[in-house]
Amino acid sequence: MSTGYELLKSADDGFKVRPSRYRSAFSSQRLALGAAKPPAPVNIWAPLSIHDTTSINQWLSDPARGFNLTWNVEASVLSDNVVFLIEAYPPKKADALAYLSAPEKNKPPPKYARVTIHHGASATPEIKDYLVGPLPLSKDTAISSLTDIYHRNDIPFNAYGFTTTNFLSTFLKLALTEDLAAACEDLFGATARGLPNDTLSLGMSGPYSYDGAFRRAWVSWKFNVPAPWLHPLNFFWNVDMSGTDPGTWKILKVVYNHQPFDDLDAFITAWKDGKLTRRDPPSTKDIRWATRLRPEGAKARDLDHLPGPRQVSFGGLRFRVDRKLQYLSWMDWGMYLSFDRDMGLSLWDIRLKGERIIYQLAPQEALAQYAGNDPMQVTTAWLDRFFGMGSAVRDMLPNYDCPAEAVFLPATIRTPLGTTQLSRAICVFENDSGKPITRHTGYEKGEFGAVKGYQLVVRSISTVGNYDYLVWPCTFDYTFALDGSLEVRVSASGYLQGGYWEPKQDPYGGRIRHTTMGNLHDHSINFKVDFDIAGTSNSLLSTKTIVEEVEFPWLDPEDVWGNTVVQQKIVKEYITTENESKLWWPKNFQGMYAVVNQEQTNRWGYPRGYAIHPGSSPVHNTVVGSKRMLNNANWARYNMAVTQRKDKEPSSSSMWNMNLPGKPMVDFHKFFDGESLVQEDLVAWINVGTHHLPQAEDSPNTKTNVATSSFLLTPLNYFDSDISMDSLNAVVLEAPASGTIDESWAFDDYSVKQDSVCVPSAPSPFQWRMADTFDLDGKKRTFGTVEDARKNAELIHRIKLG
Repeated sequence: MSTGYELLKSADDGFKVRPSRYRSAFSSQRLALGAAKPPAPVNIWAPLSIHDTTSINQWLSDPARGFNLTWNVEASVLSDNVVFLIEAYPPKKADALAYLSAPEKNKPPPKYARVTIHHGASATPEIKDYLVGPLPLSKDTAISSLTDIYHRNDIPFNAYGFTTTNFLSTFLKLALTEDLAAACEDLFGATARGLPNDTLSLGMSGPYSYDGAFRRAWVSWKFNVPAPWLHPLNFFWNVDMSGTDPGTWKILKVVYNHQPFDDLDAFITAWKDGKLTRRDPPSTKDIRWATRLRPEGAKARDLDHLPGPRQVSFGGLRFRVDRKLQYLSWMDWGMYLSFDRDMGLSLWDIRLKGERIIYQLAPQEALAQYAGNDPMQVTTAWLDRFFGMGSAVRDMLPNYDCPAEAVFLPATIRTPLGTTQLSRAICVFENDSGKPITRHTGYEKGEFGAVKGYQLVVRSISTVGNYDYLVWPCTFDYTFALDGSLEVRVSASGYLQGGYWEPKQDPYGGRIRHTTMGNLHDHSINFKVDFDIAGTSNSLLSTKTIVEEVEFPWLDPEDVWGNTVVQQKIVKEYITTENESKLWWPKNFQGMYAVVNQEQTNRWGYPRGYAIHPGSSPVHNTVVGSKRMLNNANWARYNMAVTQRKDKEPSSSSMWNMNLPGKPMVDFHKFFDGESLVQEDLVAWINVGTHHLPQAEDSPNTKTNVATSSFLLTPLNYFDSDISMDSLNAVVLEAPASGTIDESWAFDDYSVKQDSVCVPSAPSPFQWRMADTFDLDGKKRTFGTVEDARKNAELIHRIKLG
C-alpha cells in the first residue's frame, strides 16, 4: 500500500509513518504512529480465523457428533447434511463488561461459535442453529442448540440459504426443449439451449415462502449480456422448488406479455397457433449504455484531463490502528471492529475520552420492496441479510472507493464453500470536511476564530446482486467528529432491478431506455445502537416544541403589538415503557429523542445523554400489510424504536426472515412487551432509507450523492461545553492593539502550523484482484474462472443455464 508515506511494521504490530519528502520545519523529524492502545488486550468480538473454522468443521464431521455431514458442499445435494455457516457468536454483555471493567484481573469471556447446519437428510428436513464452545477446541468443548434468540422453535428447510445455485439451474435446464428454444429465438431473437453461448439468462424474485410450508419464486428472463438487470424481457415463470428432491419441482405458471398460461405446454401451443399478443423484443445491438464504459463520442469536460485533488496528511496519519486486534483510535475516540456473514462490519465498545458511549453499533437488515405491473416486480420484497451482506463485501478500489492515504483493514468471511480472506474489506481515513466545525468573526479578545472540521471515517462496501451498499456516505460510513458526534450514513450505487417497459408500467416507475424501466421501490436499512450513557442505566427522553400564546405584563395591550406573544415552548417527557417506544420523527422535525442517564448530570444539572437526529432522507417503509412483508420486517414501519436490551434479542432480523414473512424467526414486534425504559439498558433500532422513484439519470447506475440516507448521534448535555474547543488545529485572532483597522491581526494557532508542505510519493500503480479463498480444509483455492466467481457472487440474481 502506498499513501504518500513510508509505512513500516513496528514491533507492536502498529505502524510507523514517515512522510516521504518534506519541505517544512519538520523535515528532519521521523513521525511515528504506534499501535492503538485498546482498553483490553483481547478483542472479544473478533471473527474466527481460518484455522478456527476449519478445526470446528472437522470437529463437527467426527462420527461421534452424529451429524453425518457431507464434506464437499459444492458437490452435495439438498438431501445431504451440510454445514452452512460457522462464525463467532458474541459473548453475553454482562460477561463482556465484567472483562472490560478490569481486563488486567479478569479473563475474557469464553469464546463460542454459531454453527448452522442444513439437515437435508433428516426424515423431516430442517435447519438448526448451534453453539459450539468454549473455544479453542478442547475436551470441554460441547455443542448445544441455539433457539432462545428466535420466536419459533423450528427453522423450516424451505427457508434455506444458498450453498450453490446448481440445483436450480439443473432443474430449469430440463425445461429447455427444442420448442422452447425455437419460441425464444422467434420472440426474443435470443437462445436458451443450456449451452455456454446462450444469450438468455434468468433471475429470481423473493421471498420464496410465506411460513416455510413451500418454496416458490417467480423467474424472470433477461438477455445474458453485461448488466443483465437492465435488459429484461416480458417473460416469467413461477417455479415450485419445495423440498429436497428437484425431481418433484415444477413450473406452475408461465406469463408472456401479461398473458398467463398454466404450464409451458400451453404457452408453446399458443405460440405455435399464433395466439400470442406479441411485443417487439428489446434490441441488444447497443448495450454500451448499460455499462460503466464512458459513452462513445462524449466530449471531455474542461480540465477533466487532469487528476482531481488528493488529500495528504502533511504531518503524518493522526489515527492509530492495532491490526491484530482490529482496534482504532482517533482524537480520544476508540472502538473495536468485527465482521460477520450476515451484515458485515460492526463497531463495539465505542468510547470517547475513556467513557463508553455505545456498546454495539451494527447494521441489522436491508429491505427493498418493489412495485410494478409484472410478476417479478410485484412479488419482490428483498431482505438482503438472507444473501449475506458481509459475504458480499469485496476488496475496495484504492483511490476510488477511499482516498489514497486510507488504511485498509482485512476481514475473513466463512461461506458454505470455504473462507474468503479480504485485504481491503474496511478502509479508515481522516477527512478534512472543508469547513470549520465552529467559527465566529468578532472584535473583542477571544471572539474571533475557527476550529478545523476534521473527521474520521470508517467505511465498508457490500455488493448484493445489482446494488452496492456503502455505509458512510451503501457504502456503509461511520463518521466521527471532534465534538463527539457520530454520523451513520448509507449510500447506494449500482444497477436498478430493471423491468420491461410498456405503457401499463407508467404508474410504477420511470422509463430509462426503449424497453427498460426502473421500478418504484423503497430501501430501508435498520441499525442497532446499544447505548451505554455513563453506564447501562439509561432512559428515553422525548423533547418536542409546541406553539403557545403568552401574555406578558410588560407589554401594553393598547399597543399595536398587543400584550401577547406567539412563540415556541420546549416540552420534555420520558417515554417510560415499550408500549410507547415505536416512534416516528416529530412533525416538521420539531423535537428529538435522546437516550440519557437520569442519575448522572453535567455541571448544569441536566442528565447526560446522546440525542438521535434524522439526517438526509429520514424515511421508513411505505407499504404496510403486504403478505410478502407481513411480520418479517416490522422494524421498517417506524423511523426508530427503543427496547430494553436482552442477550436473547441480539438482532431485529435473521437471515431466514426474508422467506418467512408470515411466521418469521425474529418478529420485531415481539420485542415490545411493556417493559420499563426507565434507567434500564436500552437499545435504539434506527432506520435510514430512500423512496426510490427511478429516473433516466439512474442509468447506468444510481448515484451515492442522491441515493443516500443518514442519522446523527450528538452529545446532549453529555459534556459541560463543546469539546471540539480542545482541538489544537484551531486559530484565535486578536484585533490590532492600536485599534486601527489597516494592520494585520495577531493570531494564535497553538503552534500547529497549517503551512507544512511535502511532496508525497506517487501512489502505487492501480491494481485489483480477486480476494484469496480457502477450501473447507483451509487450503488456498481458486474459483477457476471469472464466470465461476460471478456465479458465486450473484447467485439467483443471474442464473446462467449453460
